Amino acid sequence: MAYTVALTGGIGSGKSTVADAFAGLNVNVIDADIIARQVVEPGTPGLEAIVERYGTAILLADGSLDRRQLRERIFSQPAEKAWLNALLHPQIQQETRRQMRLATSSYVLWVVPLLVENQLWKKADRVLVVDVSTATQLSRTIARDGVSKTHAENILAAQASREARLAVADDIIDNNGSPDKLAGDVARLHQHYLMLAAQADSQEKP
Repeated sequence: MAYTVALTGGIGSGKSTVADAFAGLNVNVIDADIIARQVVEPGTPGLEAIVERYGTAILLADGSLDRRQLRERIFSQPAEKAWLNALLHPQIQQETRRQMRLATSSYVLWVVPLLVENQLWKKADRVLVVDVSTATQLSRTIARDGVSKTHAENILAAQASREARLAVADDIIDNNGSPDKLAGDVARLHQHYLMLAAQADSQEKP
């Protein structure tokens, strides 16, 4: 299994921008959000189980999952959220392991928005947190998603706190600054991770 760097950050922090920068350096990126969507695509056992529980009303006109409706169903019903997690989490973990086995780069970047909430940092060799101020998170989320300030604040309140993420971080990218600074930070960390991955690899060999 490749050396694993887990990338996380709150909404509006710029995780995708950072992940894209690592991908540009030929690092294999494994994104938990993308995998979560893949396991409920039309024709998958995951979507079939959801339809069996909620009926075809949970689907959009093209046969794909109405993710917004599903979120609304589970938001106020803890039992339904627990059922959905029990259904999908094993499938997400299986697909994650499969992609990690197929990785060809010296280390993989594992993008996990809920790393802290689901206590998944223990499964990574290294944790990288993208950090921005709360004000930046709010302004970016409002601009990107077209939501109200109150809605954006509710999303932030439902996530792990900034302090909780920083508490598990091995490395931190401050993404309040310019794109040039971000690119420099990624390049520096990339070299550091290549070195750590090489050290880990040499220790595993007899």
